[in-house]
Amino acid sequence: MTKGKWILKGALAAVFFLLVMGTATLLLWNWLVPEIFGAPRIDIWQALGLLLLSKILFGGWRGGRFAKRPSWKEHWRQKLSTMSPEERERCKARMRQRWCPSEEEKS
Repeated sequence: MTKGKWILKGALAAVFFLLVMGTATLLLWNWLVPEIFGAPRIDIWQALGLLLLSKILFGGWRGGRFAKRPSWKEHWRQKLSTMSPEERERCKARMRQRWCPSEEEKS
């Protein structure tokens, strides 16, 4: 599959995920908050705004406040450093074969 198709699928998945999460937030807010606290009902844009605000306030932008995982580059650097030179070359060859196909395979 080409990079363009992957990007398009990723963008569509992100939009779908945002709509599902926004709708869930909207429904839960409109079901609970007006009844419990007397707050007004919200629309989908306000629900998406609430999701963004909660991400900024509580989640941060790098995997959450308490998740201190290494970046993917650091993960692979550590993984490759524990391999023998032969294992490292085999791993790199498999990755190249999987993620960087030759021009003949693309067409």
